Parts: sequence; structure tokens; C-alpha cells
Amino acid sequence: MAEEKTNVMRVLDQKKIPYTTHSYPHNEGEAVDGATVASILGRDPGEVYKTLVTRGASKANYVFVVPVLSELDLKKAAKTVGEKSIEMIHVKELTPLTGYVRGGCSPIGMKKRLKTVIDASAQDHAAILVSAGKIGYQVELSPDALVGLIGGRYADVVKADE
Repeated sequence: MAEEKTNVMRVLDQKKIPYTTHSYPHNEGEAVDGATVASILGRDPGEVYKTLVTRGASKANYVFVVPVLSELDLKKAAKTVGEKSIEMIHVKELTPLTGYVRGGCSPIGMKKRLKTVIDASAQDHAAILVSAGKIGYQVELSPDALVGLIGGRYADVVKADE
């Protein structure tokens, strides 16, 4: 697959943040679930993170970056950002709000900077993979570099293993 620069990669280059790109095969326009991405790339799913966009009771939007096999705990997420409640936005709202499509949403380079929380588990890894802003591409970078770049913070926001 030919190396294609995405906006995410351009932002990382501009800020001089080291990263590694990874690409994986997919059908054009079709989202690939994170567990499959981890498997194709031969990575531990605990190192591959998905970007979830939510809306709080106040109508403010928030981004949560969580491991692909984990589920966002809406109660913990709401408490973390000081909301009464939080819900996932409808998929049709994703592109107008972030500039990204489902399956290619990255916490880096969104249209508007949204308050972003990265699950605390990211701190257990030297590097994590997040979407490079396009289906079929991931970037691997230091979680601390990601937090610094997007003005995010760490918090425990995933459901505990049942």
C-alpha cells in the first residue's frame, strides 16, 4: 500500500512529534473494527485505541480515546468531564463535527478542538496506535505526546471487566 500522508500525519510532522505509520487493507469506505486492525497489524489490542465522540447533557461534545476491546463507561465518562450524563453522538453527526468518517476518526486534527480524555490504561504503554484520520491508516506515538498535542488528560473511563 502506497504511503499516503493524512492530515494527522501532517500535524504530527509540523509539531515534530515522532510517530510510526501503519496501514492495513480494507474495502473502500468500510470501517474495520479495532480488534481486526490489531490482529492484521500483529499488535496487542491493548495498544490500539479507538476515538469516540460523545455529547453531554449540556450539549457540549467530548472525545474519549479508549482501547479497542474496551467499552466506554458512560457514567465514569460523564463524571470525568463534569456532566450529568453523556451519550454517543449519532454517526451522521461525526463528519460535520470532526471532519472524520466512522472508522477513521482521530483525536488529532479535528475541525474543532474538543475536550479529550484518554483512558488511563494508555500510560501503561510506551506507544499506542490511534487512527491516522483515514480508514486503513494508524499512527503509533507516545501517549504523553498525544496528550500534550491535543490538550487532553488521562482518566479511567472504561467499563471494568465483568
